[in-house]
Amino acid sequence: MKKVLKEILSTSLYLLGVLCITYLVIHFVGQRTQVQGSSMEPTLSSDDNLIVDKISYRFHDPERFDIIVFPFRYEDNTYYIKRIIGLPGETVQIDEAGNILIDGEILKESYGKEVIHNPGRAYETITLGEDEYFVLGDNRNNSTDSRDPSVGNIRREEIIGRAWIRILPLDKIGFIKHR
Repeated sequence: MKKVLKEILSTSLYLLGVLCITYLVIHFVGQRTQVQGSSMEPTLSSDDNLIVDKISYRFHDPERFDIIVFPFRYEDNTYYIKRIIGLPGETVQIDEAGNILIDGEILKESYGKEVIHNPGRAYETITLGEDEYFVLGDNRNNSTDSRDPSVGNIRREEIIGRAWIRILPLDKIGFIKHR
């Protein structure tokens, strides 16, 4: 009888340990998220499953072109995934030709799927605060991003993490390229 109780206690402690480690990993290291919609095409597609790295930004600041996940301010349990374009302290503007200007200079990037038709609030120069980022979806004409007042500038504290690995679909499995 003692042996059975000892075995039950041992198994229970093992399962408790696994649950604690799982909890710590999900809340502090990484979590799974699923892409909904086409705003990040062609980089990410709807129904792609990703692992979000939640730890690296504890050691360094987000960088231009990082793909990040952050909560939508006006709807619980809704998260957006977008690419960082503007960094803290910079000015961002989108001109009539669809060019993205960072501190008055045209940004050289190859992520936008097409020329931007609607600059939104970036039609006028936006000055980012010391902890703010300007984000865009790669599918620029089909993305609700920092150009829209409902999203606006993203504060550093709102960033959950950086898209790290695509785990589904299996034919696209691998690390996500940010640069």
